[in-house]
Amino acid sequence: MSDDPQTLVSTEWLQKHLQDPDLRIIDASWYLPDMNRDGREEYARGHIPNARFFDIDEIADTRSALPHMAPPVEKFMSRLRAMGVGDGHQVVVYDGAGMFSAARVWWLFRLMGKTDIAVLDGGYPKWIAEGRETEDLPPVLKERHMTVQRQAHLVRDVTQVAAAAKLGDHTIIDARGPARFSGSEAEPREGLRAGHIPGSRNIYFRTLLNEDGTMRSLSEIEAVFKVAGADLTKPVITTCGSGVTAAILSLALERIGHRNHSLYDGSWAEWGQFDQLPIETG
Repeated sequence: MSDDPQTLVSTEWLQKHLQDPDLRIIDASWYLPDMNRDGREEYARGHIPNARFFDIDEIADTRSALPHMAPPVEKFMSRLRAMGVGDGHQVVVYDGAGMFSAARVWWLFRLMGKTDIAVLDGGYPKWIAEGRETEDLPPVLKERHMTVQRQAHLVRDVTQVAAAAKLGDHTIIDARGPARFSGSEAEPREGLRAGHIPGSRNIYFRTLLNEDGTMRSLSEIEAVFKVAGADLTKPVITTCGSGVTAAILSLALERIGHRNHSLYDGSWAEWGQFDQLPIETG
């Protein structure tokens, strides 16, 4: 794998840069209720040295009824400053599942105009498997100034996605599992219809990953998109259950050089609840 501090770095790369004064490490572990895991609790038990914990549900727009929607700019800035993360920092984000929620935080940083951020390939499980150092104490935090320039083109709302689906001028790719995409399996969130956005393609996020949670090679990623019938000559909108694993698709697109992509933040948690929005099954 070729390390890229703006998309994906290896555990070897992180080990080598662990003492860099301007490196900031973020633990963004977050889990679905049925996974029966608690990210904050696991962070307290052990994490990569100097890692800060990023609470995806709290550093969010908590005024919205939808889960963990992107936070207002001011909230993002104030939370990150308090965490000692700011301008001039190279950020590496990881999670406890290998690659699950870390890409969401990578995308959030991108949305806020911060590009010096990479996901740790294979995450905490790979770090642990290789016998690398961990600690159970939080780092000493010193506030750091942060400026933010929101990149509105990286996010889409329900109106924009509905228009894109109707016009067919975007490729919409859904990261949920095939059974949820087809509608043959009920949604884990109550009150949601089963199925997918009309015309969307399905690329289950796990098909982009190796068994150890690392991302597949560039040629393999391209092949996955091709097999799914995803037309990359058009702008891409990524979606999933609630905007978390959609970011893995966004990261994969960025890795293969497809820059024209945005993420549907409300995802199926929003689309699935409104009867007036069309759905497809099968």
